[in-house]
Amino acid sequence: MTKTRLPSPLRAASCLPLGLALGVALLAAPAGAEEIRIGFLSQTPEPPPSVSSPDEPAADDGLAGAVLAVADSNTTGKFLNQSFVLDPVEVAPDGDAAAALRELAARGDRFIVVDAPGATVAALTKLPEAAGRLLLNANAPDDSLRGAACAANLLHVAPSRAMLADALAQYLVKKRWPRWFLVTGRRPEDALFADAVRRAAKRFGGQIVAEKTWTAESDVNRTAEAEIPVFTQAKSYDVLIVADEVGEFGDYLSYRTADPRPVAGTQGLVPTVWHRTHEQWGAAQLQSRFKAAAKRPMTARDHNDWTAIRVVGEAAARSRSADPDALIAFIQSPDFSMSAFRGAPLSLRSWDGQLRQPVLLAADRSLVSVSPQEGFLHPRTELDTLGYDQPETLCKNRGQKKP
Repeated sequence: MTKTRLPSPLRAASCLPLGLALGVALLAAPAGAEEIRIGFLSQTPEPPPSVSSPDEPAADDGLAGAVLAVADSNTTGKFLNQSFVLDPVEVAPDGDAAAALRELAARGDRFIVVDAPGATVAALTKLPEAAGRLLLNANAPDDSLRGAACAANLLHVAPSRAMLADALAQYLVKKRWPRWFLVTGRRPEDALFADAVRRAAKRFGGQIVAEKTWTAESDVNRTAEAEIPVFTQAKSYDVLIVADEVGEFGDYLSYRTADPRPVAGTQGLVPTVWHRTHEQWGAAQLQSRFKAAAKRPMTARDHNDWTAIRVVGEAAARSRSADPDALIAFIQSPDFSMSAFRGAPLSLRSWDGQLRQPVLLAADRSLVSVSPQEGFLHPRTELDTLGYDQPETLCKNRGQKKP
């Protein structure tokens, strides 16, 4: 079952704070402007029953970023006689995402941002209705989507797990903390992040000196002080790297380990696309505009959805066209690049559809560093030191194009 919001700018933003909804409405282009419709298909899985988070995500997490991006695109678009319209459909956790995509396709949307789990993204690319459309994977980090399951009609805005792990590994190696204790959660996605960490260790000279899988079934909130010191006893290491994507136990590791060591990975020092303390390279202005509109800080999910919409907006502004075929061709050309307020322009890896991008390394209340780290070189661009490079790719469905 899907929840559908009508495609007018104001109604698309009806669930958002009044300031953001009015901002989108006021930026609507004049009559006669060329319309560029962008579908937004979102599906948020239910958290596992064993996980409780003290920081519940906002109801508009992700969507608020997309709506702000439409407003930003219309700011430029009004000078180019272009009108951007967001067309959102929300899919229930157990809903039919395929039906939602067919609905957006029937409305004529040629660009569809997909904010959904990796399995959903992979299934949508195979639908007949996806042909001739550009799907933008906003938040699924699965390396398989960039590898064996890649698709010619799919671009990746979110960094992959390999990119996140590489960003963290570069920093730890640069700090001369190469000996790692890897703790992996019980869920499949945790194992995938752990695999990315192992790969990063081999690439950059890290050494995983110990590994354990979290199996405690008691209430870690009540028993952490007793269980974690025992669980974290291991041979000498520099950093404990945790793979716990849903937050089942990782937040309880810091300050409770048997040896006094920093924690990094999915908790502690975290590789991410965005953080509320990030202010460099114009990020402070984006943070302020988002907070004024949405009445809360921008999250990584918001920023990924903002970036996905802005890919289309940037292509329209630079090509001065609203023709979907022309925009798709420009986005996938070597000429495409855009800013995302992270110190280097984003551009497209032609071999797997991944956006090259810097990755932030952040603690809870501070930005610590940005990868790629200085000294990690590449013949094309240092951004290609993060994730799978062209000689490594398993993607066969896009062809081996020039970068």
